[in-house]
Amino acid sequence: MNCIYCQESIDQSVTWSTLFISASTNNLCHDCRAQLQAITDVICEKCGRSTKEKVCSDCKQWLASENFQSVLEYNRSIYQYNPFMQDIIAQWKYRGDYQLISIFEEAISQKISSLFPIKSLTIVPIPLTKQRLQERAFNQSEAITEIIAAKSHIPIVNALERNSQHSEKQSKKSKKERMTTKNPFQLTQKLQTNVLLVDDIYTTGMTIHHAAKVLKDAGCAKIYSFTLVR
Repeated sequence: MNCIYCQESIDQSVTWSTLFISASTNNLCHDCRAQLQAITDVICEKCGRSTKEKVCSDCKQWLASENFQSVLEYNRSIYQYNPFMQDIIAQWKYRGDYQLISIFEEAISQKISSLFPIKSLTIVPIPLTKQRLQERAFNQSEAITEIIAAKSHIPIVNALERNSQHSEKQSKKSKKERMTTKNPFQLTQKLQTNVLLVDDIYTTGMTIHHAAKVLKDAGCAKIYSFTLVR
């Protein structure tokens, strides 16, 4: 058996160090598995990033914004964004290696119900533009969403669509520019439930807050978000 990421051969002999490794991450070699950096319990209570601050500086800005201060209950993520995760995401998301989602399947399934009041929610994946979807052949947010739905047995609703004219990368903008960027999302159908937004990465928070804003304005009472990586 080879590592699903680097293709190095994996020693499948059972030892005390490998006995309790989950089935999904067991398809990674030891060196790759060691580079997965899980987020600890010491986090910002709003965005879920690893920090000793109760509320991080980025979230203080969101909370001070008249437009966005009350749109999102909180975000939670499983992994930190480090160079190894950057490479995995690039291979999965931009080079079409869909099977890499299996690395994260068990961690998502095990943790999701402890992070949110899951049974009260409808899952809404963050959509891609039609152009991006055509380029990548799949939506990474929907791939994560399907794992959550299979575990929790709650509905998925594609309640948002994304305007390709307003899809610039938020990471290249200043904080002030992000806060004033035109919202790229539109509602495709109204929901009468609380919502769990799902995306692959929380970087600046703009994508999640824009999507949450549309849903909040449409009458959703509580909106949470889950991203694989923070």
